[in-house]
Amino acid sequence: MIQPKFIFTQYFNYFEVYIENLEKLSVEQIQEIEIFVKKRNGIFDFNRYTFSIQKRLEFYQFLSLLENENFNVECKNKIVQKKHSSKIGFGQYKGMNFSDLTNSYMLWLKNNYRGYEREKIDEELKKRKLL
Repeated sequence: MIQPKFIFTQYFNYFEVYIENLEKLSVEQIQEIEIFVKKRNGIFDFNRYTFSIQKRLEFYQFLSLLENENFNVECKNKIVQKKHSSKIGFGQYKGMNFSDLTNSYMLWLKNNYRGYEREKIDEELKKRKLL
């Protein structure tokens, strides 16, 4: 059986994991990953081969979590250079950078926000390839 290959990327308020070999995994393995993500109120995005969980975890904590769930995976840590983006000017995240918002919140904004910062939201969605 093929071992899943995860690439972990940490952001300010969440982390995202790219599954490098998703197409080669068995249905059972994919379902196992889906259950893991769902138990943590995360989002599994089949189009982008990623899942994200709205929790601030370090790489070693994520590895420990996988170990506790008896996942047999290969996992790498991807370091991302912090890019400054516009700050959000409304709501509970006012003052934070758009780049620090979770994918799920950005998708919610995409579908629900019609205000003056719409262009900034669309720009961030394009950077993340969510638009």
